[in-house]
Amino acid sequence: MTPPAPRRPAPVPPGTRDALHWCQAVTRRSSHTFYLASLLYPREARHAVWAVYAACRVGDDLVDAVTGPGAQERAATRENLADWRAAIAAAWTDPAGVQAEAYPYSRALAWATRRFPIPESAFEELHQGFLMDLDGREYATLADLEVYCRRVAGVVGLMIAPIGAYRGGEDTLRAALALGQAMQLTNILRDVGEDLNMGRVYLPADRMAAHGVTRADLNRMARTGAITPEYRALMRELSAQARAWYTQGRAGLPMLHGRPRLGVQVAARLYEGILDALEQGGYDNFTRRAHLPGRRRLQLAAAEVWRELRPGPPLPDALDRPAMRSS
Repeated sequence: MTPPAPRRPAPVPPGTRDALHWCQAVTRRSSHTFYLASLLYPREARHAVWAVYAACRVGDDLVDAVTGPGAQERAATRENLADWRAAIAAAWTDPAGVQAEAYPYSRALAWATRRFPIPESAFEELHQGFLMDLDGREYATLADLEVYCRRVAGVVGLMIAPIGAYRGGEDTLRAALALGQAMQLTNILRDVGEDLNMGRVYLPADRMAAHGVTRADLNRMARTGAITPEYRALMRELSAQARAWYTQGRAGLPMLHGRPRLGVQVAARLYEGILDALEQGGYDNFTRRAHLPGRRRLQLAAAEVWRELRPGPPLPDALDRPAMRSS
């Protein structure tokens, strides 16, 4: 008996298709690391990952555009964030009414939420994290910084995990949170100099004090590029914390299926590679920006793919569904 031919995916309406392409462009432009990892997802899941990333990036860019302490500028940004949050909520409450031209990220997210159980509550936490940035908070303890890392990045793991068809319940979600926190702390350690230029210091005050590092020391290193032993010790401690979160996050990888698991695995390795580059540069994050050259990214990604796909049992891939509902 001849098996039935697989159903062709339902056509995606032009407005939604354009919104998904817009999200792809935002992801590719904003994060080479994340984009490379996303290509390992099946098509439908890949588009959903781009929708999530672009929606988060739009809010993040609103906060990053604030260049000074002016109350008027911050009030305007707060209003813009409220508008962003309303557009995000519309992806769940009024997907048919989202204007693709004005809010392509919301239109794409509405498409994604009809295919995967992405929690809206994670975007509310993200919104609270953006407000923390807008208020210009500094962090007294590592525990305080962990709250920030959870809100602005850890919760992205809660958004992505359902796209990876995870199992394992809360343990897997805790691992996803830890992985997002690890990536955010990596970003913080990479960008100390850039953030200092914008008047922001994310390094926890208690850890700075423990290593004898002051705000004046940060300003002096930014001017001279002369990195002190005390500062290197601080960076080593915080890098170790990020690596501990990576380890905790990787514990949840077996709970993802097939190619989504591989995508997250590659993203984790590439992000942790930034810590390697930072260490190799003597923890100078004032006069240089730790990064992985394109060739090195491909080498690390290929190594993870080989590790995952070497001979063994076939990888399950529950997300390669033949049909796609239109929105």
